[in-house]
Amino acid sequence: MGTRRYFMIVLRFLSWVTLLACMQVSAVHANEWSVAPNTNDGKRWQVAYYEGGDYQDYRKVLVATLNGLMDLGWIEPQPLPDPDGHDSKSLWMWVVDNLQSQYLSFRKDAYYSAEWDVEQRADNSRRFLQRLILQKDIDLVLAMGTWAGQDLATSRHSTPTLVLTASNPITAGIIKSSSESGLDHLHATVDPSLHSRQLQIFHELVGFKTLGMAYEDTVSGRSYAAVDQAETLSFDLGFEIVPCFTKSDVKDQAEAEESVIACMKELSSSVDAIYVTVQGGVTKRSINEIVAIALEAQVATFSQGSSSEVKAGVLFSLAMDDFRGVGRFEAENMAKVFNGAKAGHLRQTYEAPPRIAVNTRVAEVIGYNPPLLLLGAADELYEEIVPFP
Repeated sequence: MGTRRYFMIVLRFLSWVTLLACMQVSAVHANEWSVAPNTNDGKRWQVAYYEGGDYQDYRKVLVATLNGLMDLGWIEPQPLPDPDGHDSKSLWMWVVDNLQSQYLSFRKDAYYSAEWDVEQRADNSRRFLQRLILQKDIDLVLAMGTWAGQDLATSRHSTPTLVLTASNPITAGIIKSSSESGLDHLHATVDPSLHSRQLQIFHELVGFKTLGMAYEDTVSGRSYAAVDQAETLSFDLGFEIVPCFTKSDVKDQAEAEESVIACMKELSSSVDAIYVTVQGGVTKRSINEIVAIALEAQVATFSQGSSSEVKAGVLFSLAMDDFRGVGRFEAENMAKVFNGAKAGHLRQTYEAPPRIAVNTRVAEVIGYNPPLLLLGAADELYEEIVPFP
């Protein structure tokens, strides 16, 4: 690949940075609702938590959102727990027992998790919707992830609901589009072009002809993995997608992890590159083996979800582990709802400034020569492979 092409790749990446920065500035003037703290006619606003099952990004975004609420004055400032050191239930209970606020009440009796169990999901959905309809004792729901968004994206209730960390709420059927949720009480944060940007820059850098993708062959699984965006790009850019089906949203996480590892072994012998997709089986326990398989096969990899996976041995990512920006966005959305905004009328698009991560040690092992221009533009540059403990 010539120097000119590398220059154009880096130039395009930098243009994305500029464009998204401009979009964030212009968005400041949109949705001019107050974010100042206030009570619900002298009472505290009642907040519930609803998820399909525990997942690391749910905890990280929750903590980032709470920090955002502290910055806005809705919660008294104090250090929050490390989200990696808790499951979602213990984290929520810590929030209930320890956070001080004269404006917000995080309800101990309003934590719902299906623990990735289909039958428990159906029971939770039935019970929680009945509560929202009949008891009307919840003022806002934090719905974490795709399962939660799908369960609560219904006109059967009218409680303001913010869907956080759903990989692609449009293809998952949660909202109608990035500009319209379809329900006055529903809001889902979305970055509609993130995964297309990831795959485009991965293809330009590596030039793969075959791309391996492991994902659960369900509506949710295909949504997590951005299969629709990958398929569109495959036609436009002329590469073939080689799928391998895993188990993701299952109660037994070890089963999910083993299914991803099995797919990595299958794909690594037959493709030029692998898109390490977001799913229940890609965890801190499994990523080290995923990396080892790809390195042995000398296959280029790209993390869909986390630059920390680049530190652990994935070649590239265009993602961040710093959730402060999206946490502030979610906190402001909560504040606007409590100040009278309809959740479904707030801006849903949050496009974080792109940050590219590169592991030069991985590049050396697989025989890939990264261009100096790319290395100069990288925000996170790792020279060693540091496995997760």
